Amino acid sequence: MEERLQKILSAHGICSRRAAETWLAAGRVTVNGRPAVVGDKADPDKDDIRVDGKPLKGPDRRTYLLLNKPRGYVTTLSDEKGRRTVADLVKDCGARVWPVGRLDLDSEGLLILTDDGELTQRLLHPSHEVEKEYLVWVKGDIPAALPVLRGPMELDGVPLSPARVERAGEGILSVTIHEGRNRQVRRMCAQAGLQVTRLRRVREGALTLGELKPGRWRRLSPSEVALLEQVPGQAAEDFCRN
Repeated sequence: MEERLQKILSAHGICSRRAAETWLAAGRVTVNGRPAVVGDKADPDKDDIRVDGKPLKGPDRRTYLLLNKPRGYVTTLSDEKGRRTVADLVKDCGARVWPVGRLDLDSEGLLILTDDGELTQRLLHPSHEVEKEYLVWVKGDIPAALPVLRGPMELDGVPLSPARVERAGEGILSVTIHEGRNRQVRRMCAQAGLQVTRLRRVREGALTLGELKPGRWRRLSPSEVALLEQVPGQAAEDFCRN
């Protein structure tokens, strides 16, 4: 079946869709011997697709990792400022994987990494409403903040979907959202008059962090991958990752 070349390259774990557009514009991709351009389609089962003259070939097996990201690492594959990245933590996994979503420098916890482009898009596109649960250590008037956090909120003038917020201990909140705005939970808490001192993601969809130690990773089991793949498969064409 014909698909856009950006999507094909991404699905084969070669690069992101954004990078694929750059490669196409630079003439690095050919289809049946002819240079391809952004917007071209091809059938990977029938057409000869090449990048820099090499036939397109995806990994024999996809890789799915669950990392407990520590604080002090950026969620990217490389960093122009020379900071430590999550790629450093999984460099021995045997595959080129990328993070699914982000945790900021000072946040920690569950982070999925994979070389499966289609699954990445399913998990990140907001229309699929994949729940993400965070434990948030805060300072401030929690009783006064709870109605604000549970009520209508907006960021940058855009309304947020309602969050599920519960107490999880002394000075600790459990916050569940299914959007991925930049520093969303921290900014929500700031609007409610709370100062966040620690933030850890403990669940994404049906996956939980469990007892995995900070800085360590493990491979997802086939049953865990199957749970992730139950997310609806329609993806946005304008989606991109690092």
